[in-house]
Order: sequence, then C-alpha cells, then structure tokens
Amino acid sequence: MKKVLALIGTLLIAAMAFAGCGSEQAAKTDSKALKVGATAVPHAEILEIVKPLLEKDGIKLEIVEFNDYVQPNLALNDKELDANFFQHEPYLVNFMEEHKEVKLKNAFGVHIEPMGVYSKKVKDLKELKDGAAIAIPNDPTNGGRALLLLQKAGLITLKDGVKEKATVQDVTGNPHNFKFQEVEAAQVPRTLDDVDAAVINTNYAMQVNLVPTKDALFMEDSTSPYVNIVAVREGDEKRPEIQALIKALQSKEVKDFINEKYKGAVVPAF
Repeated sequence: MKKVLALIGTLLIAAMAFAGCGSEQAAKTDSKALKVGATAVPHAEILEIVKPLLEKDGIKLEIVEFNDYVQPNLALNDKELDANFFQHEPYLVNFMEEHKEVKLKNAFGVHIEPMGVYSKKVKDLKELKDGAAIAIPNDPTNGGRALLLLQKAGLITLKDGVKEKATVQDVTGNPHNFKFQEVEAAQVPRTLDDVDAAVINTNYAMQVNLVPTKDALFMEDSTSPYVNIVAVREGDEKRPEIQALIKALQSKEVKDFINEKYKGAVVPAF
C-alpha cells in the first residue's frame, strides 16, 4: 500500500511539474513582440520613441538596423522581421517589380525626408561649371527622384512623363553638360570630396552630420510624394501588433519628436 501511495505521489509531482512547464511555455508563446527593420537615421531613432508606447500595450519592440535598401525587404519577406521602416512606396513598388518573389504591402505612411542637393565645392548651384560632376543614387527610384529634383532646380530637363522612373538616358536638356555619377544611395555622401555636387537622401545626409535645412543648396518641399512608410507582408496589416505600431507611430509623441529633433529636415506625414 505504501508503495502504491508513493507511486501516486510521484506521478502527481511529475504531472504538476509538466503542467508548470506547459504554463511557462504558454506564457512565452503568448508574449507579444515585434521585430522591425530600419535604417539608423531617422527611422531607428523614431522607433526608439515608440518603444515605451508599445510597452503599455504589452508589446516588446526589437529594432534591427540595416545600412542598405535591399536587405530589409528581403528579410521581411523571409519572415525574419514583422515589418520594416526605411523606404517610400515608389521604391517598394519598383523593388517588387525586380524581385517577383517579394510580396509586401504599404501599411501606412509616417514622414517625408526631403531629398537635397549638397556640395563642398560651391555655395550656389548657379556656380556649377560646365562639365561639373554630380553624384546621384543608382537605384531606379531614388535615381529618378534625384533627376526630378535637379530638373526642379533648373539644372536639366527630362523627357515628358518619365517622373520617378527617369534615368540619365531620359535627360533631354543638359546645357552645362553635367556628368552624372551613379552611386549606391548609402555611399553618395562619401563622394562629396570628389564631385561638384551630390543628391543625397536625408537619412544618409544626417548620418554624416549634414543638416538638410542648413546645408542643402536645393531641397524638396513638403509637397514631396515620397512619404516614408512601414511595410509588412501581405495579409499582416490587420495584425493587432501592427495596428498598435500604426497607432504609436502616428501619435502626438512621435509628431512632436520629429518636429523638435529634425527641425524641418524630416516632416510628419500624418
């Protein structure tokens, strides 16, 4: 009888221990977490403001920093991330055209980063000499965007209707015979010592301590259509965690941070 009771006791203890492990595992499974890929400035900085807001909803935000425009979309598509925050929709659309396996979607817009023209050689674009070298991003969307900005500045003329898909082959008017050097977007700031001018995305300009509102010779205004977005996999936009991220990124706290931190170099789009 004692042996039977001892066996029953052992089984009960084992069952309780197993139940405890199950509860612990369930707790781990039920915990909410978001892994969001972003470039450093300003995207990761903005996400840092969001962290405590999401914590109130029981969501832990992990920020994964990237220094290029390709890996964040591939990582999101491969389910290594829950979302990413670094690009505008024209870039995403073009990326998916080039990578047919990638199925992502614009979940919502957060801010605009006006692209600017910078130079260490001249203080006014009118001072650019004939044959001057101008660096622009080499990816299709940002390259076209840079050319549109140069057209708006009165430096070149583009073929009618090309818009953001413009390439250097679409330059129909170039009276000063400017030479265009196409460089990876992240590397364009490093060309400033070697070229006469460079068209730089704001996030990369800020990483090398350029203040767009002070240092840019010409800049997109707030009417720019290139709103930076949070992208997710198709079908994930209604996930509660993503909806919480939308709410947090479009909060007054984030808007105030953008306005105070970037002083016009980054403009809220909500």
